[in-house]
Amino acid sequence: MVVYATLYHMAIDAADKLMLKVLETLNEAQARWYVAREAIRMGRGGLKRMHKVSGLSSPTIIKGMRELRQAKQLNVTERIRRSGGGRKRLEQSDPQFAHALNKLMDESAGGDPMSHLRRTNKSTTSIAEELTRQGHPSSDETIRRRLRELGYTMQANVKVKEGPAAAGRDEQFRYINAQVKKFLARGEPVLSVDTKKKEQVGEFKNHGTTWRPKGKPLAVNTSDYPNLGSGPAIPYGAYDVNRNEGFVNVGMTHDTAEFAVESLRRWWTMVGRRHYNTAQALLLCADGGGSNGSRNRAWKFYLQRLSDDLDIQLTVCHYPPGTSKWNKIEHRMFSFISMNWRGQPLVSYETVVNLIGATRTGTGLRVKAKLDTRTYEAGVKISDEAMGRLNIQLHRTNPKWNYTISPRQVGTKS
Repeated sequence: MVVYATLYHMAIDAADKLMLKVLETLNEAQARWYVAREAIRMGRGGLKRMHKVSGLSSPTIIKGMRELRQAKQLNVTERIRRSGGGRKRLEQSDPQFAHALNKLMDESAGGDPMSHLRRTNKSTTSIAEELTRQGHPSSDETIRRRLRELGYTMQANVKVKEGPAAAGRDEQFRYINAQVKKFLARGEPVLSVDTKKKEQVGEFKNHGTTWRPKGKPLAVNTSDYPNLGSGPAIPYGAYDVNRNEGFVNVGMTHDTAEFAVESLRRWWTMVGRRHYNTAQALLLCADGGGSNGSRNRAWKFYLQRLSDDLDIQLTVCHYPPGTSKWNKIEHRMFSFISMNWRGQPLVSYETVVNLIGATRTGTGLRVKAKLDTRTYEAGVKISDEAMGRLNIQLHRTNPKWNYTISPRQVGTKS
């Protein structure tokens, strides 16, 4: 008998083509043994691989593996069906099956609110149940095979819809770009700033993989309850756009405006003044929300103190709402920190600081990290009187997102 193999979603390489060519010359028993022998040779995952490549069912391959492992000699004693014999494919016995399946998938993909699959998990099991209810009995394996033949694959949803753009968004992007160019041309520092996602310190699972001796993964807690660890690690970063260098201040309490500004102060003390000792101004490109948000009164209050202490003019340009991914620190520094510590449990604050500080890229990125042991209180309120003493000038372009804070004269500081 000629065995016709069906390839599913996997690409056919040269070895697969040769195997299929041999399979077409074998009868049922010989094909079963041949495929079973390949599955055994492959070891782990061999059964699944050969099922997908050969088209033989898993029970058939398992039967062949069992026969090969027996001590007795192999003999073709079973009845060999003539070509075309055996159970017909569902598409042949039920000509309307393909149409019903396509209609069901179209309803689901098109968003028909009355579709059964809009109200259930769109799994092969639920699809088979719905088709059976419609008079087309089928199994989840049949549905899986047919969907692959139709070009369907299992896919996750993708974040591509940004929602309605904030008024003045494009104008703000152009303005930020112009400000960056202006500051860089004058040799003034330009920092992209933000808080990275808070991490729990302790023997917790950290997503990702890392090289380890086979069979010896790092053991971590089965639960992620905060009380099992040492506390939160809050990395606030400052990325120097011109020098491709980063600084991260790792906090231990709360992500507040005071903490954000203290991180900038530390950047200046430990890194900035060494490279920009003659700077008269500094540009900060920040997100529109969080501890350095455009509407955060405490952020402006503490920036004024920093400006007074350093005697430097601070210009802030915020990214519009919903556009934080365009902040350079996200894809030029934070993403590489995440890659550097993937699969590594952050068992201590020292580990966090060391892994951040060890972050490197082929383009020359270097990162300095320090631990901040100070306690920052959340919920600090800034009075209208204190806000009134700020030496702040709003820009004409999108003033809610762009402003400059200048050092105050002696006697007006608070």
